[in-house]
Amino acid sequence: MKLEALTPARTRASYIDPAALMRIKNLELRAKLVVDGFLSGLHRSPYHGFSVEFTEYRQYSPGDDLRFLDWRLFARSDRFYLKRFEDETNLRCYLLVDLSRSMGFHSLSYDKAEYAKTVAATIAYFLTLQRDAVGLITFDQAIREYLPARYRTGHLHRLMICLEHELAGTATDLSLPLEQVARTARKRGVVVLLSDMLAPVEMLETKLGYLRSQGHEVVVIRILDPTEVSFQFQDESMFFDLESGRELYVDPQAARSGYQERFAEHAKALARVCRGLGVDVYDLTTDGPIDLALFDLLNSRMRRGRQVARRRRV
Repeated sequence: MKLEALTPARTRASYIDPAALMRIKNLELRAKLVVDGFLSGLHRSPYHGFSVEFTEYRQYSPGDDLRFLDWRLFARSDRFYLKRFEDETNLRCYLLVDLSRSMGFHSLSYDKAEYAKTVAATIAYFLTLQRDAVGLITFDQAIREYLPARYRTGHLHRLMICLEHELAGTATDLSLPLEQVARTARKRGVVVLLSDMLAPVEMLETKLGYLRSQGHEVVVIRILDPTEVSFQFQDESMFFDLESGRELYVDPQAARSGYQERFAEHAKALARVCRGLGVDVYDLTTDGPIDLALFDLLNSRMRRGRQVARRRRV
């Protein structure tokens, strides 16, 4: 993919407030709104994303497809030219979405799971517009839904229905979806893991390493609630573990420094392991724009070159 086609996003990206977005009940409509804004920021046809690459111009001949006319070049030269594209193998993307109980935590009006579902729906909608194959695995301590990576009529709608399911399990087992992709994905593709990543780093190193050895690109998008990052609790309270059901009385003033130190250590260990494996890791907090997930995905696809600017929200 030519990097120049993505640079308009530096100044024209249109972020949608996630709180307003989450008030829309239909998941596919949420995804459409985000993708439409994202594409308008990129000024790029949705049909020319990962699957084709611009090569050169040629002069227009009667009967040519008018979709490929370059109107900007026409404005400068007063002549009709078409962009020619070189076909590549379509992308195959596997979305792994953590729907364990820990993803049910929230300090906002929606939880991490709802945010992760919306990110997954947005990526799936974006790739489907580009005629790329998208698969889905939802999981907690077991695999809940599995859809193979496909591009066909009705597949996106089926994927959205699978994402609508409520949280069911208790614990988290990140090894299961990674093993599922490794067993069933016969062609190399991009694996996008959406989770809060509350799992032993040593296990992740083994499973992610196996996927990388098969030639898959792997992107980890860590979904976090802003309160988890800053530990903004002030009053002494009874804390409830969403996965184990245990209750623990905590004084936030006494626990804050220890919590933040362990939180940072886990993040550093995860980043170190992923860096060693060539896996890209991005953090998204649930108060941040969903659009950033698409920038992160594109950045990962072009990590050997310049990066798409990920503008901070003002």
